Amino acid sequence: MRIATIQWNDRETASLYLPEGLIPVPLLNQRLDTDWPSNLMEILSEGQLDEMVRWYSEENIGEKMPGELENCLIPQEGVEFAPLYRNPGKIWGIGLNYREHARDLSAPIPGRFPASFMKPSTAVIGSGDFIKIPLLSKRTTAEAELGIIIGEKVRNLKPGRAMEAVAGFTCIIDVTAEDILQMNPRYLTLSKSFDSFFSFGPCLITRDELTAPDKLRVATVVNGKVKAENVVSRMMFSLEELISFHSRVMTLMPGDVISTGTPGAAVVSEGDEVTCRIDGFPALSNRVFDLKKGR
Repeated sequence: MRIATIQWNDRETASLYLPEGLIPVPLLNQRLDTDWPSNLMEILSEGQLDEMVRWYSEENIGEKMPGELENCLIPQEGVEFAPLYRNPGKIWGIGLNYREHARDLSAPIPGRFPASFMKPSTAVIGSGDFIKIPLLSKRTTAEAELGIIIGEKVRNLKPGRAMEAVAGFTCIIDVTAEDILQMNPRYLTLSKSFDSFFSFGPCLITRDELTAPDKLRVATVVNGKVKAENVVSRMMFSLEELISFHSRVMTLMPGDVISTGTPGAAVVSEGDEVTCRIDGFPALSNRVFDLKKGR
């Protein structure tokens, strides 16, 4: 199942994402006599996603649209997407997780543990929003990544059970003020935390639809040109290892995000369009605006 958040009736509303269009959850509730939350973060935190996935599977929604829902569809071209949700409890980023990317940067390869960092929820934007190059930076980079969305409260997971905690996957564009980071490696959090430096969406694909996420190809694309790409299986720390490790650092909660690392970053500037392209996912794209241009 695929679920997105869109602007609908002046609100950011969770919506079923179908090839034919999108159906806001409030309309599903009206037609199905259900009571699912209209906010995706609430769907996750209240444990409702599994129930929605069961309904979707049992009704075979991906193959045929029930008659009572046919006139609820909003065409995709008429939709304004929002971030999946605005308030992730935790956003974990992973640096240098693709071997080739670490070699390209001539950076030390992480050893026993992933090169983790955290980002604030104030950095969150969605598809179509602007990435804003801050006044403090003259060299800002963007990078495409596969995102893991945690679906339940977990602690001390073994890698073999890690996927049980996953609600689904999404596209992410992680942004870095690279010139600030180069001043001092201790500026990592600072360089990653500016407003608009974390885009995710436009949809979440539940884990039952992705039987082999390690085979996904992830690409950083700028103005239609592929700047870097690689396959998830080329990560130094696998998806299972990342989930397991971070669950041993702290309790993971529904809605927490793990951005799994990039095949490569690209310098961006005013007017560029950055895209995260992952096999089978709707593309996530953001235009770039340099705040210094407005001074």
